Amino acid sequence: MNYWTKLSVEYASQKSYLDDLFRVYPTIPEGIREINEDVWKNIKIAFKFRDNEKLIRELLKLDLFPIKDSYIAFLRRFPEAISLNPKTINRIAGRLYEMGLDDIYNKSTTPKETNRQMGPKFREWIDKKFLGVELLETDEFLNTKDNAILKGSDSKLTSFANEHLNYSADKGLDFIGKFNEKYVVGEAKFLTDFGGHQNAQFRDATALLEDKQVNAIRIAILDGVLYIKGENKMYKYLENHPNQIILSSLVLREYLYSI
Repeated sequence: MNYWTKLSVEYASQKSYLDDLFRVYPTIPEGIREINEDVWKNIKIAFKFRDNEKLIRELLKLDLFPIKDSYIAFLRRFPEAISLNPKTINRIAGRLYEMGLDDIYNKSTTPKETNRQMGPKFREWIDKKFLGVELLETDEFLNTKDNAILKGSDSKLTSFANEHLNYSADKGLDFIGKFNEKYVVGEAKFLTDFGGHQNAQFRDATALLEDKQVNAIRIAILDGVLYIKGENKMYKYLENHPNQIILSSLVLREYLYSI
């Protein structure tokens, strides 16, 4: 296991890891999703008169469809299918009538899941200069001999890496720094659980570490369940890849100044 990974594991198991991590990834839930009054009026009318097609069309205008069904994404992307597939529409409408209007409203206004709000939090933390160095625009960043962090969105960071660091992937980057005149690139993720989407997030971050064409030090700034000791695939990966720099955001500053 890499030294910085081991340090992160020890932090997670022996210190106030979650308390400290809250500074980087505050989990403040958003308020309920808003529904346009005119759309909701049309939904109530369609529901009252059991107009299945209209009910589905109006509900698809909302950010969140009130039930989980594998066919909803298809209908949202290809609404012409609504009139072509009456059996599917009737099946979904039947579930909606069974729910009732109150439940439809409650499910459609559910706040976004906290873990889906995590993406920008790391950048916001960086922007507050907790790493103790300046954030610079592209030209200044290129020319400085001081320690610095590139300022900008993930797309701006990706464009910089494409042009100057031989980075060819289309995944956005969360961090580009220059320490001791060496470039450092990284992805940052908060992995809230094992399996499914979280495993895919983990693979995205480790893909950067395996891209040897990039002309920079490559790191994965990961936090969450991966540091729990056990037989899970993430922890096994940490044990079996000692040459890869995977570390918590809480030890990132110490690492950067060690370069």
